[in-house]
Order: sequence, then structure tokens, then C-alpha cells
Amino acid sequence: MRFNLSEWALRHRSLVVYAMLVLAIAGTLSYLRLGRSEDPKFTFKVMVVRTLWPGATAEEVGAQVTERIEKKLMETGQYEFIRSYSRPGESQVIFVARDSLGSKDIPALWYQVRKKVGDLRPMLPRDVNGPYFNDEFGDTFGNIYALTGQGFDYAVLKDYAERVQLQLQKQRDVGKVELFGTQDEKVWIELDNTRLATLGVPAQAVFDALNQQNAVAPAGFFETPTSRVALRVQGRFEDVQAIRDLPLRAGDRTFRLGDVATVQRGFADPPAPRMRFMGEDAIGIGVAMKEGGDILVLGRTLEAEFARLQKMLPVGMSLRKVSDQPAAVEESVGEFVRVLAEAVAIVLLVSFFSLGLRTGLVVALSIPLVLAMTFAVMQYIGVGLHKISLGALVLALGLLVDDAIIAVEMMAIKMEQGFSRLKAAAFAWESTAFPMLTGTLITAAGFLPIATAQSSVGEYTRSLFQVVTIALLVSWIAAVMFIPYLGDRLLPDHGHAGEPKPGSFMVRVNAFRRRVAIRAPALAVLIAPKPSRPEGHVHDPYDSPFYRRFRGWVTWCVRRRKTVLAITAAAFVASILLFRFVPQQFFPDSVRPELMIDMELAEGSSLRQTAAQVEKLEKILAARGDVANYVAYVGTGSPRFYLPLDQQLPAANFAQFVLMPDDVEARENVRDWLIGTVFPQFPDLQLRVTRLENGPPVGYPIQLRVS
Repeated sequence: MRFNLSEWALRHRSLVVYAMLVLAIAGTLSYLRLGRSEDPKFTFKVMVVRTLWPGATAEEVGAQVTERIEKKLMETGQYEFIRSYSRPGESQVIFVARDSLGSKDIPALWYQVRKKVGDLRPMLPRDVNGPYFNDEFGDTFGNIYALTGQGFDYAVLKDYAERVQLQLQKQRDVGKVELFGTQDEKVWIELDNTRLATLGVPAQAVFDALNQQNAVAPAGFFETPTSRVALRVQGRFEDVQAIRDLPLRAGDRTFRLGDVATVQRGFADPPAPRMRFMGEDAIGIGVAMKEGGDILVLGRTLEAEFARLQKMLPVGMSLRKVSDQPAAVEESVGEFVRVLAEAVAIVLLVSFFSLGLRTGLVVALSIPLVLAMTFAVMQYIGVGLHKISLGALVLALGLLVDDAIIAVEMMAIKMEQGFSRLKAAAFAWESTAFPMLTGTLITAAGFLPIATAQSSVGEYTRSLFQVVTIALLVSWIAAVMFIPYLGDRLLPDHGHAGEPKPGSFMVRVNAFRRRVAIRAPALAVLIAPKPSRPEGHVHDPYDSPFYRRFRGWVTWCVRRRKTVLAITAAAFVASILLFRFVPQQFFPDSVRPELMIDMELAEGSSLRQTAAQVEKLEKILAARGDVANYVAYVGTGSPRFYLPLDQQLPAANFAQFVLMPDDVEARENVRDWLIGTVFPQFPDLQLRVTRLENGPPVGYPIQLRVS
């Protein structure tokens, strides 16, 4: 005799109840512990090799540095493409690994790249600095803050920014904290050539004196019977005045360095890439979540710490929020909960009116149970809550009730035909369990290409297949194991009961349904309770007006097979022809309100000229009332505040704005205003405004190379 799982479930009710309770509790705990983020994690298969050669022309850099590195990198054979930029004094080579490489293969490839370029180092010009490697493109700084203060220079701002950085690093779920837009402090010594010539002091003598005075050299140590005492030579520079007082000797004369040079404290010139917030110079503080963390918990922690840090800043200095990823994730999770509630309400409404109160209740109870089981498996395999998995759950909501409806409806039909509850459940297993499983596997197989795709897109969307498959499989388990128990407890005894007992629950329900049917005659057929049948009466549930009408339609289609096939073929051809009018886009634009503005000047433009154009655009944006804030990155692109961001590399002729309109509608209005009104005011610049993308970054969808 073949094993019947549904029959076994009804014979072991206590075990089934225990399993349902355990799975419900485990699923609830798993949901609370699931990692939450905005996007699924995927590997950025990009490495940048940067080499500096001060004083060299772009042609010299290209011929003696860039080309040699490119040829060496091509020996790996594991590249999608190699792109390079040769500028005066600088070489940048961008190595993009093959998209089909798996994430586990990337570390070994980066090791080979470093090894091959390291072997090339002796063949590069002697004065070259580097090459330097950067493959850390995957860190997402979901929370970015701007530290500003009028009247405070970069040195003071950096001091307080480092204090804030230290405090944020201690917080739970914080993985990395970085500073952006800092300027290195320098001590500038500007020699007066006229005075040097008058005194007969060569400039090299000044350089030698500075190096010797501030040199760090061992001075030995002194041994005592109990300890060793290190010896230190005094005279190192402690402040700017000590440098000015440095004695210089020319012949038989001694004079101070301050007599022949101007010594002052300042910052690197030309400056490093800068950050500006709302028209003010700022230092950015980016916070990245550690792997597997909960972005919502991190957001609440940072909110509390943000309020505390504000109080420790001096008057005139403020810490303001630039990017808030936890808010975006919280909105996504909240939207899923709303959609879930709407789906449950719709299923309840349809089930109650089409299947009846008790049958619909069985289907409704299966939804939270299947979701709990899905969450438990998701936590076990390491799939968190993000936009792809949440989208998969919303998609699965319309599919996971199918098996439950089939199982409970078959059980109810057989009970109406006179079967006992045990035999009805056993028949449902024998007739529908394996067709349901086949349909479940076929539906899951439809998402299989996503799981097997060897690409960044496949890695990004893989959880779509995982979550849908998990939800469908556990819904089948619930349909064949838990639905029979719920049906046994909740379904009315169609084939074996007469009138319900006076005062019982069903008497009150039937009375309510009669009152509703009287007030809504059009729905009386659906709402009014069916008349009771005498004990032992066998009822044919398919002998109703609806099924008789439906049987007539099926009979008409079978008798006119050629007509039906012709209509089907015509509908298929029409759908193919009309499909070309459907907009085609693999990933839609993000619903986040941010806008990105790329500002590119002519090649060779200075950082000061770029900053001047940035300030001009800032004045225009300041007059816009529907932009909550804006931040500009001068000489570089924005740090990765959003995982699919198309991050830009540092360049003196480049700047990038991140605008935060009030909402999505304001985003579209601002975008149209920028394209139609603002950009024509910058005829010599290349400007581009984009929405945030979903999926792996693309940048320009069409790119041409002229050679």
C-alpha cells in the first residue's frame, strides 16, 4: 500500500500541531533576525591600477607606463575589457574581470594582477610612484554625514571629524567609517631667491639643513644594572616658529631660516578632491554596515548617536545628514507588510465568497504559516530582506495559496460527495499531491535561468529564484500535511450533518448570511447558506447552475475545435505583434528620490576652475524650494551611498552632485528643470542628470571609442 502523507497527518494530529507551532515560532524569530539591506550583495569585478610619475607628459606616461601595465594585465586572460587614462603625471588602468567569473574566483585573480604588475615594477621609470591597487568598490556607505562650520579651517574640522569617526566606529553593526574631502596639512617654506643670492647661500644648503635637523636617527642607549635607558637627541621641529628659527651658516655668518624664507602652515596645493554641502566646504563621514547586519537596527543606533554627537560640537559647527539608507529600507519593508496585508485581505475576501467561510478560513491560515516556513529557510541559507527578496515574496504571495486552495477544495468536494474526512484527505493526496508538486517545480524552473546565470546580473537577482522556489515548495508541504488537519478541524460536515444544533456557532453564522443575502439580492446565490440535507444524503457539488453553464462552454469548445484553435493562434500572433509596444528595460529606475548630476569640464581643466563651476551651479540650486539638500564632490565622484551606484574615479576636471528632492514627483520636476533651463547656462560643460539605477551599474548605455 502506497504511503499517504495527508492520511498520516490526520492519524497523527498531535505531531502535526506540534510541527505547526514550532515552524510558526521559528519563522517569526527568523523574520526578526533576518539581515535587512537595500540591495543584495554582489561582487564588483573591477580593479584600478594607479601610477604616478611627477613631471612626465601624457605621451610619456602612456608610452612608458600605461601601455606596459596594459600588456601585462592582458596576460591574465580573465578580463572583460581594460580601459586606461594617461594624464600628465598620472596613469589609471581599469581592469574589469570577465562577467562570467564567480565571486569565489575574484580574490585569486586580484592576487595574479598584483603579482604580474609587481613583477613589472623594475621595468618602469625610476621616478615612478606606485603602482597602487584599488579593488574595494563594494563598501556601501549607507549613512553619510557632512561636518560643516563657517570660520573653521580644514584642520579643525578634521580633528572633530576624527572624534566623530571614533565614536561611530564603536556602534553595533558598524563595519567601516571613512572620511571624505579631507585636506592634508602642510608647512610651506617659500625661499626668497634675492636674499639667498645676496647672502651667497645655495638652496641645496637649506634643504640639507632641514633634513638633518628633523632626521630620525638612533642615538644609542645606556645600560644600568636594572634597566636600559634609550637616548634621544633634542632639536626636532615642534612648531612653525622652530622652523623659522632654524640656524643656517654661510661662510662665517649664521642667520635664521626666517631671514631668507617665509614659513607658514597651510594645506596641500593643488588641493585634494573636496566635498561641499549646501554651498559650504565640508568633511564627509561615511558609515558602512558590517556584513550580515540589520540596516534598520543600525539606523536607530545612528539616530541616537547622531543626536548625542551634535551636542559635543562647538558653536558654529554642525553635523548634518546627507544620505539615509535605513529610511529607504524601512520604507521597503513597510511596503511589503502593506502588500502582505492587502494580499491576505483579498485572498480572504475571494475565498470567503467563492469557497465559503470555513473553507476560506483554512486558506487564510495557511498564508502566515507558509511565510513563517519561508523565513526560516531564508535565514538558514543566508538570504536577507532586500528589494529583490521582498519583491520575490510579493510575487510568491499570489502563488503560495494555489496548493492550499486545491487541497482544501478537493477535500471539501469529496466530503460533499459523502466521503469521511479521513478518506477525503487521502483522496486529495492521491489525486492532486503530485500534480501540484509538478506544477510547483515547473513554476520554479521558470526562474532557474536567473539562478544559473554566470554574471553580475545573475548574482544580483539570484535571491528571486531562491525565495520563490522556497515559498512554493513549503506551500506544497503545507498543502499536503497541514491543510488536511486544518480542514478536519474547520470544514463543515457536508455529507453527514443535518441542521446545526440550536445556539451553535454555525446557526449564528447562517443567520448573518441570510440577513446579508436579503439586503444584497444580487449576491444571494453566493452569500446565502445552502439548505441542509438529510443524514446520509449524497450531494453532487457539480450539479449547480454555474457548473452546468461552464460545462456547456467546455462542450461548445470541444465540438468546435478548429474555431478555438484558430482564435488561440490569432491571439498568440496578435500578442507577439503588440509586444513591441511594451517598453523594454531589464531593471527599472530606483524609486529613491535622489538625482545625480555629472559635471565634466574640458580635459586639462584645473581643480579651481571645476570648483568655480560647482559654486555657480550651487547658487542656482539654492533657489529651488523642492530640493531638501544637495552635496557636491569636486574633483571626484560620490562615495558609494547606494550599492548599484556607477562610481566615478578622481579627476581634476570632474565634479558630481547628489540632489535630494522632496519626493519622486519633485524629482521628475527638478530633472526637467535642469535639462530644460539650467544646463543651457553651461554651454562649455558636459552635464548629465540621471536617476539612481537598479541592478549592477551601467553608466552610459551606449559608449563609443574613437581611435
